[in-house]
Amino acid sequence: MDLLNEKTVAQKAGAAAVSFLDTTELSLLKRVLQLEGVGERLRQRRKVKKLSLAAMAKLARLSIGLLSQIERGISSPSVRSVSAICAALDMPVRWLFQDSLKQPASPVDVVVRAENRRRLDLGPSGMIKEILSSDQTPQLQLMRFIVRPSGTSGHSPYLHQTGAKAGVVISGLLGLEVDGRQYKLRRGDSFSFEGTSNYRFWSLGKQDCELFWAVTPAIY
Repeated sequence: MDLLNEKTVAQKAGAAAVSFLDTTELSLLKRVLQLEGVGERLRQRRKVKKLSLAAMAKLARLSIGLLSQIERGISSPSVRSVSAICAALDMPVRWLFQDSLKQPASPVDVVVRAENRRRLDLGPSGMIKEILSSDQTPQLQLMRFIVRPSGTSGHSPYLHQTGAKAGVVISGLLGLEVDGRQYKLRRGDSFSFEGTSNYRFWSLGKQDCELFWAVTPAIY
């Protein structure tokens, strides 16, 4: 998995199963358990992450049999199992629920309606990420980022093992570092680089920076 070894993810999954129960996410988790198609959504996310059932079961600390039954809709997942699976997939539990906030897309849909976008809010000093592409194209993912003032992808550069990245700034100012070289991007500026390049990015100035970000393959 990207930037996380199996031990780290397993620890994260175990911790998440407990921490979720101590927050308001508990009510959301209970609502998720009542949705149809949760197992299929989890299976699609596992495929995006290129994980086998055995690897996923190990990361989530669940049996292969139980995970298979959850994905096929034969067994109803528990609060603990859903939170552990989502943590291992590096996926917020709320994404499962947001898929059903409006009319769900059919397996062959190529359109993601604006109201059905999956959204991850990293807090007032971070950024908002919206997934614009569907899960039907795991080889490509298109996202919309809103990087808040002082928001950053991290203070240390990181990389992925495969693929490429590209984007365009819609508004605001963006700082971008690729393999040690820094750039200042304004509205209309675009970029692209290999996924194996070390990179990080951040917002410049006092306004939000909005950009479209494309990555191959999908990472969420």
